[in-house]
Amino acid sequence: MSPIPSWIDERIDRNLEHALTQEHVVETMLESDRPFFSIRQLHARVKPDVSRATVRNRLRELQEIDVVATETYPDSITLYYINHPESEWPLSPEGKRALHADTPLDRLSTRGFITLSDTAGIRTLVLAGFQSSLVLFALGGVLTVTGADIQGTHSDIVLWDTAFDLLLVSLLLLLAERTARWVREKYGPLNLLPSSNRTRTDDG
Repeated sequence: MSPIPSWIDERIDRNLEHALTQEHVVETMLESDRPFFSIRQLHARVKPDVSRATVRNRLRELQEIDVVATETYPDSITLYYINHPESEWPLSPEGKRALHADTPLDRLSTRGFITLSDTAGIRTLVLAGFQSSLVLFALGGVLTVTGADIQGTHSDIVLWDTAFDLLLVSLLLLLAERTARWVREKYGPLNLLPSSNRTRTDDG
């Protein structure tokens, strides 16, 4: 673990009764090469395996003592970062550029896609599929109206078939994401992928 700066060390509460301590959250953030975290990203890194609500509680406590600060972006995404007092802005220039360049698709991990847990990333992917379908439908319509045919094939039909396939896949992905979200809200995390160190129970 990365050493905790003295200005943080003197503020945090070392309540060892919690499954996840403020100290461990700070250490996890400091040792990572990421300048900022979403709840999902930080939850995937902390050990022992606890609920997202527990991670959110520790972050809220750290925010109250000015160790952690937040920025909120479209799609209700809140990013957390160490609130270094010596910095006018908490991120390096590289981190700041990465923050503004980051999109839901950039943040969509393999795990987030397989488990359908990254709502913003999945919906952005679905939206891109819908838009691509419209482009293919429009191009197929233009070829039909003009009677154009590329390299002796029925190009308009091919484009429409592709558009229908893409539209169907996008709709199925959206349905799967909403179903997975409903199941998580009703029954809790699905834990479809194995996770180690599941040794302690969550705290509030």
